[in-house]
Amino acid sequence: MTASALACAGLLAGCSHEPPEQKLRDTIAGMQAAAEARDADELFAPIAEDFGGPGGMDRESFRRFVTLVSLRNEKVGVQLGPMDVKLFGQDRATVRFTAATSGGSGWLPDSAQVYQVETGWRMQDGDWKLISATWDPSL
Repeated sequence: MTASALACAGLLAGCSHEPPEQKLRDTIAGMQAAAEARDADELFAPIAEDFGGPGGMDRESFRRFVTLVSLRNEKVGVQLGPMDVKLFGQDRATVRFTAATSGGSGWLPDSAQVYQVETGWRMQDGDWKLISATWDPSL
């Protein structure tokens, strides 16, 4: 292979990018890890400023809710079930999944719940941003 062919191959490899659905799945996995690590800054990085949740919950009230859960539980566990991802073009998506959460301070959790979760997403400046979420207990 000539030097120019190698250079072109290197440029093409550098131009590859993650497909939108995989990038969205990776964003959600990062949020799951951040929740378990109790890292609010990482957890909230992908949440849009205009986020809307149940009962008129906005981004700031969601942050307060998460902070309260974190203060009540020394350890937090989050396990996500299979995700049903629906893309609308390249810049909108919905994702549905189950989330099993647990919390407590000892070896065994003091509380646990399974939720049916539906989320709405928008691509913004190359990153997925969570714009809406609802969750209903299923146990």
